[in-house]
Amino acid sequence: MFRFIHAADIHIDSPLRGLEAHDGAPVEEIRGATRRAFDNLIEWALEEEVAFVLIAGDLYDGDWKDYNTGLFFVNRIGRLQKAGIKVFIVAGNHDAATNMTKSLPLPSNVTFFSADKSQSFLLAEHEVVIHGRSYSGRVVSDNLALGYPQAQSGYFNIGLLHTSLTGREGHEVYAPCSIDDLKSKDYDYWALGHVHQREIVSRDPWIVFPGNIQGRHVREEGAKGAFLVTVEEGRVSEIIHHDLDVLRWSVPRIDISDLATISSLHEQIRTVMEETKASCDNKPLALRLILEGQSALHAELHGGAAQVLQEIRGISTSLEGIWLEKVQFDTSREALSKEVNAEKSPLSGLLHTIANFTPGDEPLTALIPELGALKSKLPPGILEADSLLGKSDDKLAELLPEIKEILIAKLTRHET
Repeated sequence: MFRFIHAADIHIDSPLRGLEAHDGAPVEEIRGATRRAFDNLIEWALEEEVAFVLIAGDLYDGDWKDYNTGLFFVNRIGRLQKAGIKVFIVAGNHDAATNMTKSLPLPSNVTFFSADKSQSFLLAEHEVVIHGRSYSGRVVSDNLALGYPQAQSGYFNIGLLHTSLTGREGHEVYAPCSIDDLKSKDYDYWALGHVHQREIVSRDPWIVFPGNIQGRHVREEGAKGAFLVTVEEGRVSEIIHHDLDVLRWSVPRIDISDLATISSLHEQIRTVMEETKASCDNKPLALRLILEGQSALHAELHGGAAQVLQEIRGISTSLEGIWLEKVQFDTSREALSKEVNAEKSPLSGLLHTIANFTPGDEPLTALIPELGALKSKLPPGILEADSLLGKSDDKLAELLPEIKEILIAKLTRHET
């Protein structure tokens, strides 16, 4: 019997995006998150006394600013060397951009697989053969799996591969291959990397993505870590996920349909924040809050979005270890009041014109020359890094629903 850890996508020293610009954000915790998550991996390997650790690509996040990133890795891996724990690594697309790696001497317990062709390493004491191949460049469009050798009879065979398989949402298609391609090699376990979402693709044979060990932005929410695999009599007897992240991302959605006052909204937001923090093992939490539902508060939220945002930030600030990345307003208004819908209402014609407005062939910037001045009235989030303003007119058209809601909210705030 032996055990090994399967990890991937460490991205040492990768920045965590979406928080550092905010006042009060835990800048040092953010900057050191990937290192501390890697420290957790090392501690876990030592505690479990594993035979070896597999890292399926993207150990680094690209070329280093200096050698400190590599020296940090060498120092931590040296602890595993003293404990007799081997480490096997394939380079992924991010590692391929790290030129300094080639000149950095590594401890003797580390094996980096070649990018020229697949290699196989035998661990006779555990009757294991590990097969792998590194990336030679940032973009690998070839099916690397086809070049892996067939399983060696009488051994537990592991394939170490950085791949998107046939494709996964949010990830570039690199080293594409099918499940059948992997199964054809008759390996017992495929240790995959590149996809940051944890997934057990197959159990016969085992084909596994552990995900990354530390979420780096809001699209990488939830617990992050690696797998501990136990092998008995040549077969996987147990596979357990272990959390390694030190700061967690979460995107709770709050339905405000039944809330009638801003104070009741504040209470609901506080409750959700506290429950979310508790569900994350009380780790520091980076949170994007989405308010949704058809609500009487819709006009007030959109008409006074800046103030509402600061009030919500005040709630998160009062709760230790919660940092608000963004508040997203996905609410809709209730039916317009009878004054608005009345045929002779002074507001009726204007409101219906706004609600039914659609751009024709004329550019949106020509239709709304005051768009620049309107920036200050848009809800929080529109003007952040992913802002659509300043882009092409077809992209600007995506703002129309939000602009309509702001205008209607301003006009009907005291009418509904």
